[in-house]
Amino acid sequence: MSDRRKVLDLFDMHKDFVDEKVAYGIEHYRKGDARITVLDSEGKIIPDARIKVKQKSHEFRFGANIFMLDEMESDEKNEAYKKYFADLFNMATLPFYWDTLEPERGKPRYSKDSLKIYRRPAIDLCIEFCEKHGIEPREHALAYDNFFPKWLYNASVDEVKREFERRCSEISERYADKIPTIEVTNEMEWRSGRTKFYDEPDYVEWCFKTAEKYFPNNKLGINEHSALAWGDCCRATDKYYAYIEANMLKGARIDAIGMQFHLFNRLENEYAATRRMLNPKELYAHMDLYSNFGKPLQITEVTVPAYSWEEEDEEIQAEIAEKLYSIWFSHPNVEQIVYWNLVDGYAHCWDPDLEKIRATQGNMTAGENYYHGGLLRFDTTPKPAYNRIKELIQKKWHTEEDLVTDEKGNADFRGFYGDYDVEIIANGKTLDKKIKLSSKADNNVKVIL
Repeated sequence: MSDRRKVLDLFDMHKDFVDEKVAYGIEHYRKGDARITVLDSEGKIIPDARIKVKQKSHEFRFGANIFMLDEMESDEKNEAYKKYFADLFNMATLPFYWDTLEPERGKPRYSKDSLKIYRRPAIDLCIEFCEKHGIEPREHALAYDNFFPKWLYNASVDEVKREFERRCSEISERYADKIPTIEVTNEMEWRSGRTKFYDEPDYVEWCFKTAEKYFPNNKLGINEHSALAWGDCCRATDKYYAYIEANMLKGARIDAIGMQFHLFNRLENEYAATRRMLNPKELYAHMDLYSNFGKPLQITEVTVPAYSWEEEDEEIQAEIAEKLYSIWFSHPNVEQIVYWNLVDGYAHCWDPDLEKIRATQGNMTAGENYYHGGLLRFDTTPKPAYNRIKELIQKKWHTEEDLVTDEKGNADFRGFYGDYDVEIIANGKTLDKKIKLSSKADNNVKVIL
């Protein structure tokens, strides 16, 4: 084993535990039984009808942020980015950072023809892409004080609240029916806020109650950084757990719990720094702890570094990603996994000794200092991690069946929850139909041929 591969040792040590948990969890929580009954136009059963069922997408959400949509330095790379995004994901995190969504008071950047800001594509452009490819958009983040606009820095608490309420009203009017998940607060552990409101004791409570007012039918999520979500003691006294509980007791409607998972560590510190976050028993324990709230868990921001484009480093990244996705997918309370930056080299290095990387039109070269945390290389070619995740979602966790109805006109199958294309052939007729296998339904479908 190379020194670098030692980072996988806890997965190897607990292999039997992980294999059993993953196999049981996926079979029991991600799949369900379905029955298709075929009838003729008079309601009579049709035995011996041939049925092909093919899964088209998952009920579970797999995504990434979409911050580089039409943001790269060539049309070729932009098209590759869009292709690989749409080929893999059914969810996209959209950049609702207030400082770049409304850099000038009263002039928000919603429309496609808005002024371009790097890594902050206009929301309507993102929505259009999502609708074209059947991708569910996800809002990030409504009340993230570290990214509040500069024109609020010296404002009074009351003024910040008024402007935030206006922001909620505008976003709700344009997007509430298009974006199911609204991430309300994010990363509440900054030492100092951008605005006076951030230091108020009712910040989280007030933001959630205001969001509930404008997004009554949306899922309201809370989100927190990796160290709080996974690195604490795994007790009800943990900081993140305690502040969720406190705000829920004060009446905040928190519908989903976001848990970031960024492995932002220097290579020389990787092994020591990941003993908790790459320990499968710790991962299950933390998910079990936060499941006590009875709310779904969302793995909101994932970064697994490769550290280079060398074959071994990329393969280790792929192995870690595969193991993590399998663990998260197997847990009954997890409903989303959102990778963060799809492509290398266009975001922060998250390393104090390396320069902060920013792409500029026609002025970016690949180099050793780019953080290798994406699923695509800087040239937009897919890495093993991309292919490994795609293999999981579209092959290993995928259902296709050839069925024949019995003497009662029924055909039963067990499959992953999601949307299916169904072809039925009987009595010289062929019918194509779309059905949904849902974790929230009885999944008995009657088809009239």
